[in-house]
This record gives sequence, C-alpha cells and structure tokens, in this order.
Amino acid sequence: MVLQRNSSVSLWGKARPDAKVRIRTSWDGRKYTTITDSLGKWQQTVSTADAGGPYEIVFSDGEETVVDNVLLGEVWICSGQSNMEMPVCGDATQPAEGSYEALRTVRQYPDIRMFTVPRADSDIPLDSCGGKWLESTPANVAHFSAVAYYFGRTLTDFLDIPVGLVATSYGGSSIEAWMTEDCIREIEGINIKDAYSGKLVREKPQRLWNAMLKPLMPFTAKGFIWYQGEANLDRWFDYAKMQEAQINLWRRAWNNPEMPFYITQIAPFAYGGDPGNQRLPLLIEAQWQAAANTPHCAVAATTDVGNRDCIHPAKKKEVGQRLAWLALKNDYGVDGLPAPAPTFNRMEITDKGELMVIFNNVNATDSFVYYDDNGNLEIRGFEIAGEDKKFYPAKVRTNVWSNKIYLSSPDVPKPVAVRYAFRNYDASANLHTNYGQPVPPFRTDTWHVLDR
Repeated sequence: MVLQRNSSVSLWGKARPDAKVRIRTSWDGRKYTTITDSLGKWQQTVSTADAGGPYEIVFSDGEETVVDNVLLGEVWICSGQSNMEMPVCGDATQPAEGSYEALRTVRQYPDIRMFTVPRADSDIPLDSCGGKWLESTPANVAHFSAVAYYFGRTLTDFLDIPVGLVATSYGGSSIEAWMTEDCIREIEGINIKDAYSGKLVREKPQRLWNAMLKPLMPFTAKGFIWYQGEANLDRWFDYAKMQEAQINLWRRAWNNPEMPFYITQIAPFAYGGDPGNQRLPLLIEAQWQAAANTPHCAVAATTDVGNRDCIHPAKKKEVGQRLAWLALKNDYGVDGLPAPAPTFNRMEITDKGELMVIFNNVNATDSFVYYDDNGNLEIRGFEIAGEDKKFYPAKVRTNVWSNKIYLSSPDVPKPVAVRYAFRNYDASANLHTNYGQPVPPFRTDTWHVLDR
C-alpha cells in the first residue's frame, strides 16, 4: 500500500478487548503503544517520513503481524459513478482508448498502488469494506479505474514518487448517495423531495456514504478526484449547492478543510436524441459554479472527449491527465502546465458592432488552436443572440496569440448574448488551446432554457 508521506496517518484494527497493541514503523524505527477498547477496536496515529520504501509495519498484541511492501508517497481518493468506475481495459459495451499502451508501459510505473472498494450499500455506517491493495501489473491495471490510473500515472511522471489510488465508485450513483442525510437536509434552497426521489440503492441518500466511503475515513489522503453528475441531470437546478455541500462534508470527514477536490466536467452525450432535452450544459454550468464558490477546488474540462451515442466516452487518458495537471499546479507547485482550462471572462461590444469575448488562462505559450479537418482557420460552436433571444451561429474572427475572439452574424445586428457548446452534444464545437485544453460550455444570458 501507500501511506501519505510527511504526515500523521491513522492505523487501526481489532485485537482482543483491553489488549495492549504495539506498533513499530521501519521508516523511522519509532514505536507506539495503544490499548484496545471493550470491543477490541483500536486506532493509533503514526508519523510518516518523506517519499520512499518499501517499508514494513510490525503489529503485536502478543502475537506479531507484519505488513510489508509499504510505500510512502501521495494518496488520492477517486470517486464517482460509471465514468470513474470504467477500467483501463474498458467494459463489455465500450472500449477505452490506449488500453494496450497503458498495459505495455506498466513497468515504468512500479510505485503506483491501487485499491478498489467493492460495490456495496448500507442503511447504517460501516467501519470496514472489502478490497485489497494491488501492485502495478498488467492484470491489476487492466481492471482498475482508467481515470484514476491515468491521474496517478501523470502525478508519477512529474513527482517521481509513489502514488496510492483508492477508487470508490458506483455506476449510476447520484451525488445524494455519497452524502449524509443530515447534510442534505441542511442545504438551503434545494428541493428535498427531489433529493429523496431515487428508487435504487445507488440513488438513495447516504447508502454509499455508509458502505463505500465511511470505512475509508481514517485513512489519510492528499485529496479527491470526482467524476459524477450524469445521474443528477434531472436535478441540475440543485446540483451546484449539492456539490458544494458534498465537498465540505467530505473535507470535514477527513478533518481537512482545505483538502483539494477536483471535479470532472461530465462529457458531452446526446441525451434524449439531438437536440434532445438540453440538461447537460446546465449540469456542467452547476459544476463550474460549485468550483468557483469553493476554495481549493477546480474542474477538468471534457468538451472534446464526449461521444454522441455513448455515455461512457473512450477517452479516459485525457481526463486523468487534466485532473492531474490541476493537482500538480495547485498542490505540488509544478509550473508551466496547461491548467486550468480556458474559461469565459467577460464580453464587450466593439465599435464595429461585434461581440468580443475575453477568456481566462490563454497566453502566448498556451494559445487557441482553431483549424478544421482540412487545415482551414475556422472556430465553430458559438451562437449569439439579440434582444429577441433567438440564437444564430456566429462567424468568428480572432488574432494569433490573443485571448479574445470576435463574433458576428448578419441575423444579429445588435448582439447581447453568446453561448458556446451549450447543448447536450455539439460536434461542431472545436475551440481549444495548443496543449489540447478545450473551452467548457458557457452562456452569458440567464434566459429560460428548461422547465424545472
């Protein structure tokens, strides 16, 4: 396994009631002693050193147990629904891109350790779960979360230290299932009835929290990555508040109010056909709102990795890398990475009557790329509207190395609003930087989009 380096981490277990448990950690030779309670449970905090290993931990209550092959490094909790759960080898209905290459290069990442929490649910909080720590072998990597693995691999590329990945995901799960009922009831302004509308265990408040998260809470970790939201599309209007509450709840559970939390923007998919019922961009909007309102939180953009007809896009490497870029930049001080993604800053009306859009996170080294398949300069995916609130495709012009683009349409002589890729799936949207970071969907208007 991997324990969080340079930290105080919890070890816990069971022995005889009222027994003395002795612990010795080989990385520093320190010894600890604790006493079990009347049920035989015990927990002890130990100090860890800088990254390295393998080490061993020796436990004794009169009978000695040795845990070996312990590394010290960085530990991340990786959670969500099926797009986080999808393994490196893909699943029965959807392959994952780059599977062979990932398995071929496993030997280059011997210090990644993986733990998968088995699917489970419970109506009461549990203190243990199944699963075991696995080393990086082709067989183990093939069946581990692809997003989590690529995240860990990218961290290792830059940090060159062990990485421990704890994957706890459940396909089709709602965000409510990963939260406590008390937390949900305390969120002001949401529809509580909707939050309790789930019929399956993976949709019911607290069921997955109890079985798949609660047992992990003593385990010290650096941060969280999260890929979920598809199951909450019908409740998009409450998702921003739910996400904020969830992040704060998890941070309290790990006793770290600044614990990094990185969200994956759910990928484009033609829900309900095309155009369908356009809820996906509203859920994405809520994800970005939650991140903006929450310190030490950011979003990895996925506008370019979706699949019109498959809710599980094959491009998982890009997602894991972009999540890792956020962590490397924000938590490990690695400069020069293409993170975060370019986002809308503001718009202005020029003297020519064009609508000028200005972006964040675009500069001379990470500028926009906007070529079509034939090598022609063309930016697509933008729509503008006038006071009549009717949107038309926009003609786009820009300058090289600029964070500004200019929009116009003969059908909109006086533009007042712009939208970009603000649909369930927009195959035309192609604006990204030369590092491959896509612009997330956005809108400047607050006009009616869907009935609640």
